[in-house]
Amino acid sequence: MGSSGIESVRKWIDAARRVVVLTGAGISTDSGIPDFRGPQGVWTRNPAAGKLSDIRYYVADPEVRKASWRSRLEHPAWAAEPNAGHLALVALERRGKLHALITQNIDGLHLRAGNSPERVIEVHGNLHRAVCLACGWKGPMQPVLDRVRAGEADPPCGECGGILKSDTISFGQALVPEVIGRAMGAAQEADVLLTVGTSLQVFPVAGAVPFAKQAGARIVIMNAQPTQFDDIADARLSGPISIDLPLALRGVG
Repeated sequence: MGSSGIESVRKWIDAARRVVVLTGAGISTDSGIPDFRGPQGVWTRNPAAGKLSDIRYYVADPEVRKASWRSRLEHPAWAAEPNAGHLALVALERRGKLHALITQNIDGLHLRAGNSPERVIEVHGNLHRAVCLACGWKGPMQPVLDRVRAGEADPPCGECGGILKSDTISFGQALVPEVIGRAMGAAQEADVLLTVGTSLQVFPVAGAVPFAKQAGARIVIMNAQPTQFDDIADARLSGPISIDLPLALRGVG
């Protein structure tokens, strides 16, 4: 579905009062942040990298934590800038159409681009914050990274000496029920649910698609690779996100 699909999406969004957007790694690849599951994804090319994102290994093995901190120092999110896809969603919010922006991304680029914090639902957390697994302290990530750069390979919590990590959901960690509840509640209220750059493999968040469909929303899936929900989509766009998304959200008038 090419330009005619984009025209249809544009009309649906113009007519909608509540557009809900669900974003995944694909919206950030043009900002220089690689995805995980695509053909050139981080885990596709290096399956061992998944260990660094597993809470069981992270808590049990200081060497995994040290490797994780080295990896965080080099994370492309620190230098990444929002791209045209992110900015299109800011423009959608300014038009008064964006009901909620649910994101699986931890890069913080939606907030950097200018979307309102009250509209953005970060279901997997945010890399720009650190958290203590023992006492629950939270704070900005950069001062902790400064400690790593100064020679602390596995910096402990300054409050209690506990294990620090990024304030993101790792494998083996439970999602925050209130956050998932907000995401699903928003999906149920959507006139249009637009998924952007997500393979829709990770549950429960992927369940927002059939949930919204059952509640009467039009479903638009924008992703380079096929997804399991393509058959219930009203439109399917597979072109470059940073080109197609601004076109689809620009408005008919």
